[in-house]
Amino acid sequence: MGGELRMTVGVPRETFPGEKRVALVPAVIPALDKAGIDVLVEEGAGEAAGFTDEAYLAKGARVVRWRNEVFAVDVIVRVRALGPNLDAARQDLDRLQSDQVVIGICDPLSYPEAVEALAARKVMLFAMDLMPRITRAQSMDVLSSQATVAGYKAVILAAEALPKMFPMLTTAAGTVPPARVFIVGAGVAGLQAIATAKRLGAVVEAYDVRPDVKEQVQSVGAKFVELELETDDAEGGGGYAKAMDEEFYRRQQEMMARVVAGSDVVITTAAIPGRPAPRLVSAAMVAGMQPGSVIVDLAAERGGNCELTRRDEVVIEHGVTIFGPTNLPASAPYQASSMYAKNISAYLLHLTKEGKVTVVPDDQIARDTLVASGGNVVHPMVREALGLEVVG
Repeated sequence: MGGELRMTVGVPRETFPGEKRVALVPAVIPALDKAGIDVLVEEGAGEAAGFTDEAYLAKGARVVRWRNEVFAVDVIVRVRALGPNLDAARQDLDRLQSDQVVIGICDPLSYPEAVEALAARKVMLFAMDLMPRITRAQSMDVLSSQATVAGYKAVILAAEALPKMFPMLTTAAGTVPPARVFIVGAGVAGLQAIATAKRLGAVVEAYDVRPDVKEQVQSVGAKFVELELETDDAEGGGGYAKAMDEEFYRRQQEMMARVVAGSDVVITTAAIPGRPAPRLVSAAMVAGMQPGSVIVDLAAERGGNCELTRRDEVVIEHGVTIFGPTNLPASAPYQASSMYAKNISAYLLHLTKEGKVTVVPDDQIARDTLVASGGNVVHPMVREALGLEVVG
């Protein structure tokens, strides 16, 4: 161990209302320790997710009582950094030190002013939610890991609220038909929702503006709904759907109305990074659904895919129950935290060289996720969102 350069990582308790996840779990600590990374955990940080202070201590972490002590480290890792946690995280701004590294979910394209506030503290800020979707970065992709949890929980939420059972049952009292579930958006959350609804016995249909996901939809057990729309240019960078014009969305709604009307459950997952969610389910479409039907809108955080969605509320319109959850992964915090911690630890191991976080200029993973450094906002897309000159 003589002469080994070691780095200390702090894990503070999350402060966002209702946030039960934690950035690192005990299971990942031995691998970090082996790589020369010490872990300091705020007392009770993992409790809501099912990870006790004793479990952290048993794996080699230090547990400290005072929050200021957790912030007196080289690197801070969080689930929600200042961006998505504007109000509660401001109290931590004064705890940050010049040249300290902060890693977490930042949503910098929606909250660029938060990036400016962190840049003013001269921290090096990395946004896990800007991870490039390339093969080398799959183990670090927090959006995919957390969307997996959200897709699963969306179906469970809908199944509990629906006044029907999902599977077809043949009983002495007669045959019970299966529920019909329609998933809009076949990204990670959508595909997990399809697989979960199928396992519960529902008849599942799915639609995505990107026609090349048809095989993926079919592989997890759903029928792909084909709409007669021009979609050749529907995929943007990183495998995400891109924003289309209003006429496209109007025609899309018209063609989807029939499928929505015949569905017991509609789960919408369509989101575009840094942009409001496209409105796909109109109030008129909701009125056309059978009373007792359920909509779970996973795009609620960005305004919702359904016209009637309200953030973190349950709305009942025309007898249809509409859920607008913005943090479903926190409702399964043990697994969500475990997956997030593996993403974070893989990322830390990737960035750490000779006892400190190092950005190599030709490393796409570091380049695409670094948003602030040396007192400046450095990410081109975030600079553009702030109206700053984009250099290079």
